[in-house]
Amino acid sequence: MLKRTIVLFGALLFVCTTLTAREPLYVVNGEVVASIEHIPHDDIESIDVLPADEETIARWGVEASEGVIVVRLIYDTPAVFEAEGYTNFSDYLASVVNWREPNNVERVSLRLKIGKDGRARVDEVLQATSRQLLRRVERAIDEAPLWRAAMRDGEARETQHLVNLQLPLGGRREVEHSVIIL
Repeated sequence: MLKRTIVLFGALLFVCTTLTAREPLYVVNGEVVASIEHIPHDDIESIDVLPADEETIARWGVEASEGVIVVRLIYDTPAVFEAEGYTNFSDYLASVVNWREPNNVERVSLRLKIGKDGRARVDEVLQATSRQLLRRVERAIDEAPLWRAAMRDGEARETQHLVNLQLPLGGRREVEHSVIIL
């Protein structure tokens, strides 16, 4: 697809023609979506890449003229956390973990497994700048209300969820730079 841009540089007028790439059509669990960037890799069961041939265009329409990427997730409906007025698990944790001033600004990043029973548990600690904060977050996760488990074909599925938490809220932590010499 050609795109024309008019550029005014001083008293001169330029017309620039650039070639812009079109993207394939993305279909997730049978529904057309704008992007698949937000889907965690662990939630993907399969990916099929369909060419931009007559059969694909006949089935999906002219939007499929650059091909179709069909993604099948491990669930039909994702796991959802809804408790005490919160729909975001990180916001919930920030509200129940007691980490206020004058504590240092600390960060915890975790991979959680949301079980078929809706219980969240820590699967992997990705980063923890404070063991004390990590223990408090782990305790809050153990005591948290249940999630509504992910479902596929009427059956609960175990899924993963990432939690990135920096407390106290609004605090800034300096980025630590390091060099690894092999």
